[in-house]
Amino acid sequence: MTTVTTSPSSFRLCAVSVDGSFGRQSDKDQKREQAVAIFDLLDNNSFAPVGHDGGPYRLCLALADRRLVMTVTTENGAPVLCHHLSLTSFRRLLRDYSLVCDSHYNAMTGSAPQRLEAIDMGRRAVHNEASELLRERLRSRIHVDLETGRRLFTLLHVLIERDVLSAR
Repeated sequence: MTTVTTSPSSFRLCAVSVDGSFGRQSDKDQKREQAVAIFDLLDNNSFAPVGHDGGPYRLCLALADRRLVMTVTTENGAPVLCHHLSLTSFRRLLRDYSLVCDSHYNAMTGSAPQRLEAIDMGRRAVHNEASELLRERLRSRIHVDLETGRRLFTLLHVLIERDVLSAR
């Protein structure tokens, strides 16, 4: 399990943990991607569970039965919500994001800067689309801004990739 904490304030995350209980540990690139996403998320986020008076909040992300499980508690551990989000509508975006990330990684060695830039623009476009979908799907339970949605999607992608690796 990975946990990082930061200074508290209202309607924001003060800690994020990602369930690491899958069969195999993720590779070093995934660990780095996860650490950067958590660091960026905690550095600047907007996270407001609907109908709650304020945080700061702790978020635990996990996968169960092909669903994203988001468990939210207050900084002191009081339960706020547990939300199970179906990943069906994210399938295409997750697949596209994985493909473009692989292309980006492969292009980093020996490709022209223009090619790398074009791939990165495609990666950002898919990432933004996925973030908007995530924000829309969470809207009835949790309000997040675009950057928070982007970081949460990154963590979802890492969880999915880790789950795929453990199934092999």
